[in-house]
Amino acid sequence: MSMTPRGMQVPARWRLLACGLVLMASCSIAAAADGGIVDVYALPRLEGVVEDMSRPNSDRVEYRMPTPEAVTTPAVKKLLGADGWVPYVRPLEEKSSTLNFKKGRQGLSVYLTQALGRPDQSVVHYATDRIYGNVPFPDGASDIMFDGTRPYLGCVAPETLDATSDFFGREMAAIGWQKLTPETAARWTTSLDEILPDGLRAFYAHPDSKEGGFYQQKPVMLTLTRRDDGRTNVDIRVAPFALPGELKADSDLAGLPRPNPTKSARGLGSASSNKREMSAAVMAELPAVLAFYHRELAGRGWQEDGSAPLAPGDEVAIKISNTDETGVLRLGRKYDFTMVSVTAQVKESALAARAKAKKEADEKFLGDALGAAKQLIAADEARRKVQAAALSDAPLNALADSKTPVPLPETAEGVTFEGGDGRLEFSSTSSVKALGSFYRAALKNAGWKEQPSVINQPNMAVMEFSKAGKSISMTVMQMGPKVNVSANGTGLIVAAAKPVEAKSADAKPIQAKSTESLKPDPDSALPVPTQRSSSGISSTKFPGSDQSFRKELEASIPAELSDVLAFYRAELAKRGWQEKTDGAPVTAERAELAFTSPEGPAMLKLGRAREETTVSLVQRNPQAAAKADIMPKAGQARLMLGNIGPKEASLTINKQTIKIAAGAGGPQSPKGPMLDLPPGKYQYALRLPGQPTRNETLTVAAGDAWGLLVGPSGDVLPLQMY
Repeated sequence: MSMTPRGMQVPARWRLLACGLVLMASCSIAAAADGGIVDVYALPRLEGVVEDMSRPNSDRVEYRMPTPEAVTTPAVKKLLGADGWVPYVRPLEEKSSTLNFKKGRQGLSVYLTQALGRPDQSVVHYATDRIYGNVPFPDGASDIMFDGTRPYLGCVAPETLDATSDFFGREMAAIGWQKLTPETAARWTTSLDEILPDGLRAFYAHPDSKEGGFYQQKPVMLTLTRRDDGRTNVDIRVAPFALPGELKADSDLAGLPRPNPTKSARGLGSASSNKREMSAAVMAELPAVLAFYHRELAGRGWQEDGSAPLAPGDEVAIKISNTDETGVLRLGRKYDFTMVSVTAQVKESALAARAKAKKEADEKFLGDALGAAKQLIAADEARRKVQAAALSDAPLNALADSKTPVPLPETAEGVTFEGGDGRLEFSSTSSVKALGSFYRAALKNAGWKEQPSVINQPNMAVMEFSKAGKSISMTVMQMGPKVNVSANGTGLIVAAAKPVEAKSADAKPIQAKSTESLKPDPDSALPVPTQRSSSGISSTKFPGSDQSFRKELEASIPAELSDVLAFYRAELAKRGWQEKTDGAPVTAERAELAFTSPEGPAMLKLGRAREETTVSLVQRNPQAAAKADIMPKAGQARLMLGNIGPKEASLTINKQTIKIAAGAGGPQSPKGPMLDLPPGKYQYALRLPGQPTRNETLTVAAGDAWGLLVGPSGDVLPLQMY
């Protein structure tokens, strides 16, 4: 496809366009000053693009394509390839949806997302990716695995061993790599003797170079081996003699030792779990990692019980045990990492001992709790008797100026009467007995007939009265040093009556509709007026991450919808948000507007409830979602499953059953099973050992990412992640 010139292909004010061009020009100049940073604005683009100018930035840019992601992705690869960009995959990131490219010493990350609400469109994101340890790629190389931070390069060169050796001798020197000799390598090793029967090996170092982007670069080892098909295997990695020979301990995972440094690590379970696991990719040679575990496991009371059967990828497998657990330590090599797996399982005898100890502890706790409850009940009963003795049994007279349908005793305090609803409440220093006698006599004299009640105790009495088709129900109850009286019924209803309410220090005023102009809360992460009756902001992200995939604000504002809408249009514009003018519905009772924000797409929904305007403001971050690999496929929704309970769970949805291990998707293991679904409403069934099946429903839309987290009690918490 042909390239298109830079700039927006949508109408814009001349002033905005001029500002955008100035910003773009300044970005290009800044990028050009650093030869290791690609000018993303100068990269080739597909035909028909619409550029997002909401946030001009020197190291990233995005544009929308009128084609779905499945069509756009191969077109982008072809376009960049024609411009000299070579694609590669990072070690341990084979399943990542991010596309990585290298051109000379410049790196580029590309990822694609579905356009908001448009499965027929896609968004292309270009971001610079600085290479800190540059090495040359042979022309026409295949199966390229590269990480420019160490560096590491693994690939298959199309040329013979001799031709490939000449290539690297020439190109490594051009980049500034200097071949090590016994004299120049003396600071690291005393021998460079490396004899390979079907290949050759050489060592290089690179001095610090501000122009080349090198800083404290460790020496590297180049290994070339001849293949049966005439091609050459290439491997460049940090020289083994430059890696740490003795590893220090990092923080534990799942209560199991982890060496430092590691590229990645994960744990399942905790030190108190019946089953736990720790895995890591360690940046060290296997002997150093094995020595670390010999030391750390012995120091924690573990013993080694001989070899275990080797699994695929293992070079070492050792049985381990302590007084309560058995386990296996497995070590193997992948790329330039030593891959570690440590599993531990509590012994049956230890499980029985734990169950017995728990039962005894539970029984002791229940016994102590029961004893404490009895003491509290006895103390409360004694206190009630003392308080009751302070209440007056003296006969009561009626208040002369009472406006209520039934008389009030002279000791009534804090009277609240709602004639429209037929409700009366007050408190008194008179006893339950005195108040009961007062109302029985007063209402009998007024022609009311009492219905027998079984509740007539010294601390509580319930009385029911009726007359001419009307009724009154009264409850008189001792509450501490006073007696509360509450009454309701048709006999207390007074037409057009105004509430009589005693003022109290903690009484809250009724929220009135705001008539002043709405002012933004300066402390809120998303805009919300200070004049609000309620509000809350939530965000979703993986544990340990500082970037959220989705932020949501919900609020209730005592103002007209039109005023709230004007507030948000003004405040969001100040933050660089652009409203999409695509005929969004706006009425006196409802509004729904789409925006493009600096972090990604956003949606504002306004409605009316209880004479207030409700607000739902959602902002998504596609870059963070793509980086975390939770971005759903085009036109679909993604479902992420987690289980923080102690037992494995099984979830069936859309005719698929997925096992969710205990701890998956929890704080120690953020990534659980994932599933892509078409948009729609789904019923799912959750099964846990020893519990009945739980059936729930979930509705998902295209572009959504939802998490279903199984709790310790078997409850399922649905959470929209993106």
